[in-house]
Formats: sequence, C-alpha cells, structure tokens
Amino acid sequence: MPTLAFNKRANFDYEIKEKFEAGIMLLGYEVKSVRTGHIGLKGSYVTLKKTKKKLPELYLVNAHISLYKHAGKVKSYNPTRPRKLLIKKKEIKHLMGKKNEQGLTLVPIKMYTKRSLIKLEFGVGKGKKKRDKREDVKKKDIDKRIRTLKQGDARHR
Repeated sequence: MPTLAFNKRANFDYEIKEKFEAGIMLLGYEVKSVRTGHIGLKGSYVTLKKTKKKLPELYLVNAHISLYKHAGKVKSYNPTRPRKLLIKKKEIKHLMGKKNEQGLTLVPIKMYTKRSLIKLEFGVGKGKKKRDKREDVKKKDIDKRIRTLKQGDARHR
C-alpha cells in the first residue's frame, strides 16, 4: 500500500480515537494527479452532508488536488471541491453517533492505493489543547535524547 499523501498535522492537532477506510470518487484526471503525488490533505476535513436519501453522505472537503498537467483544457476546475467518500451504511450510522458527541471531528489521515483503488484513511478525533501538544513535544524530545544516548553508548563499546 504505497502512501500517496499524509496529513502530518492530524496526529499533532487531534487525538485519534478510531480509524476508518473509505473509497473516494474522483474524476479521471484527478486520479492521475493523485497517483503522481499532487495532493495536499493539510486543512482538509470529512463532513456528513444531508441528502434526499435517508442517510447522509460523507464528503472530503478542502483537500487540494492539483490539475493533472497532461489533462488538456478543463473548464472551471476547482482543486478543493468536495469529493464524495464511499463507505458502508453501517459505518455511516456509527459515524453519525460519534459526530453528535461533543468535540469530535472527522480528520483525514492519509491517502493510499490498495490494489488499483485509491483509499482515504480518516479518523474520529478529539482536538488537543495547547498543553496536550506541549506534552507530546516534550515526550518526543525525551525519546529522542534517550535514543541518542543509547547510540552513543553503542559507539563507545
């Protein structure tokens, strides 16, 4: 599963509680653009939009997919248009319950290929406070120091 795009801020800004996998509806030239790595998930989010059907549908909003350079002339291409996510009804019902909980957000984590399909991994996350982020940075710093000390000990043997 080669990763096409990764949202670095997702794990820093949110505490991911649960992860889901969804297919994504793209146009042909968007697929080629994504496969060449011209996608950005920074600032994007997943939302539930109500439709005439009984269940709402999931959409990836604000993900930037650049126009494929060999696509030719495309009239009024919007690189950040909402893109429908393909997910089972059972999972949509589960997400509706999670979304109603206070402070939970649907955050895209990464986009990757699975066989010939393009998939999006997103998670149900709770926003971190500033102090939580500081603790994470402190923990990473301590782990990094421990690793460098262990590597230093291995070199001196």
